[in-house]
Amino acid sequence: MRIGQLAERTGTSERLLRYYERVGLLTADRLPNGYRDYAPSAEQTVRQIRALLAAGLPTSLIKRMLPCAETDGSLRPCPGVLGALRTQLTELDRRAEDIARARRTLREAIAVTERAG
Repeated sequence: MRIGQLAERTGTSERLLRYYERVGLLTADRLPNGYRDYAPSAEQTVRQIRALLAAGLPTSLIKRMLPCAETDGSLRPCPGVLGALRTQLTELDRRAEDIARARRTLREAIAVTERAG
């Protein structure tokens, strides 16, 4: 399928699909006219990429995970991936704590401002 078809089927821009290809997350054959030609499985690959990005994973980790992906979207064990996922989860937990702290500070600032007004 052509890039426009893949973009339409996945709700992803053509620009992002080109980026995914450039960083090694997605592959396409080239037709004699230079157009990209994606395999039918590319649709599922793009959906997996989008889901993993939404989970906060960097493209470098996603690239390592994609060979472990099953067609149903699940992941089978892959060397080194579980540790990287745990590290990413720890980072997300740290960021969540930072956000919670910032929210508390903002709530306090609002309360003080409301009392002063």
